[in-house]
Amino acid sequence: MRHIISILMENEAGALSRVAGLFSARGYNIESLTVAPTEDASLSRLTLVTRGSDEIIEQIIKQLNKLVDVVKLLDLTEGPHIERELMLIKVMAESPLQREEIKRLADIFRGNIIDVNEVCYTIELTGDVQKLDAFIDTLKQADILETVRSGITGIARGPKSLNL
Repeated sequence: MRHIISILMENEAGALSRVAGLFSARGYNIESLTVAPTEDASLSRLTLVTRGSDEIIEQIIKQLNKLVDVVKLLDLTEGPHIERELMLIKVMAESPLQREEIKRLADIFRGNIIDVNEVCYTIELTGDVQKLDAFIDTLKQADILETVRSGITGIARGPKSLNL
């Protein structure tokens, strides 16, 4: 099962490396990883997506909690949460017909065309994984020049929060 684990950790050199090393040493895969400082400059929030049985996830959480840099963590998939991902996608747009169709699709998916030139458009799209995958599936594969995705970030719904 897919799990989104949000970690509040010390904002210092090597902290991310220790988390990644924990996964690597045990043969666990990280599907997605995002890290950024929080409102407290001494802390960073790391959000990672991994898959595993309940036993494996329980083991991962126990091991993460043992790391010195980890202040607090939360498995977002244990309760209601919001998850988002950012995608930048560059597509061919040479003909007026292609341009109109891409603009229409971007509007349907609430994307923004952020760069235009004579042969291609770059579109910014945010949403859950299914929305971004659906947008890619809607486009003709031959028209896609490049795709960049940020990885998932998430937050618990309601008053539940990951803070000190």
